[in-house]
Amino acid sequence: MDKLCKQVESSSKYYEFQYNTRIVKPSILHFQLRNLLWATSKHDVYFMSNSTVGHWSSLSHKMTDVLDFSGHVAPAKKHPGCALEGFTGVQVSTLAVNEGLLVAGGFQGELVCKSLGERDVKFCTRTTLSDNAITNAMDIHRSTSGSLRITVSNNDSGVREFDMERFQLLNHFRFNWPVNHTSVSPDKKLLAVVGDDRDALLVDSRNGKVVTSTLVGHLDYSFASAWHPDGVTFATGNQDKTCRVWDIRNPSTSLAVLRGNIGAIRCIRYSSDGRFLLFSEPA
Repeated sequence: MDKLCKQVESSSKYYEFQYNTRIVKPSILHFQLRNLLWATSKHDVYFMSNSTVGHWSSLSHKMTDVLDFSGHVAPAKKHPGCALEGFTGVQVSTLAVNEGLLVAGGFQGELVCKSLGERDVKFCTRTTLSDNAITNAMDIHRSTSGSLRITVSNNDSGVREFDMERFQLLNHFRFNWPVNHTSVSPDKKLLAVVGDDRDALLVDSRNGKVVTSTLVGHLDYSFASAWHPDGVTFATGNQDKTCRVWDIRNPSTSLAVLRGNIGAIRCIRYSSDGRFLLFSEPA
């Protein structure tokens, strides 16, 4: 493995430190699920703190509560497939904030959606009644037509796509293992799917069919994936302490293998211009 890993220059300077704060106290409920922190701009950060979704502004240096899950949450309006009765005491396992929408996923398959510009919850549903119901990850994105959608990865081995304009389930793809993370390609045609299996999958987003041979190389289960803005390369993060970069034109072998320092690679992001690849590990 050491021979495969690409050498990374630890002395390179990518960003300059400005300041830190101890007012913000993020929390984690599941040691493997770390998608609980989202930056929607250079100045806005959303995060889980115990049972509350909070917002931190680096401009005002103020923190505000956005959604409290310690009590009862319920949608203000009825939609088809909506759990109008809502949920009580949701334990949030994963969070996604993008395109003005906040979505929280729960340990019992709960999905709670709220517009950042509105006070009330817009939509609640339970994605699965399976005993393995944990919502592992979510990806908010725009379809080719411009409609707002969310792709949800669950421990019941399912990937579901919801239309968030009409609050309807559009697709439900089933796999042979719990799905820990799914990311949508920039052209919306492909899904990178990883989970409780050593190999990753490239899947047609329209029908859920695997479009290439499985992506072989990791030694353990994967919990992260991310697409480069070019739509040709993407990365996967694994419990084998590596991040692998792949090219869809030649998926038989990874382009690069990047080693972490301490533990499993839990989260991956590309910068919007594609110049930087960031991946995190538990410290």
